[in-house]
Amino acid sequence: MALHRLFQLSSVLRSAVSLTLRRNIGISAVLLQRAKELDPVQKLFLDKIRDYNSKSKTAGGIVDAGPAYQKNVSEEVTKLQRLYGGGDMTKFPDFKFTEPKLDEGAK
Repeated sequence: MALHRLFQLSSVLRSAVSLTLRRNIGISAVLLQRAKELDPVQKLFLDKIRDYNSKSKTAGGIVDAGPAYQKNVSEEVTKLQRLYGGGDMTKFPDFKFTEPKLDEGAK
């Protein structure tokens, strides 16, 4: 009986160790892959994103947006102001909720 329990315990311990080793090897593989240089397509993609980011910071908004884009944006903002009663459409609205006054009940 004790020998049977020992074998059960060893199989549980073996499966736990196996699971831990698989997880550690999986994490190690990801970390080692990050250490390697990116493939050319990933590198090109990241370079384009960084390039667009720097251009958008210097342009102060959308890159290569011409006067037609600015005209469309201003028309849409005007339309929204007309539909929803004006206000600043570039900022999130402030909501103020007041507590309702509840009566204690008729006495």
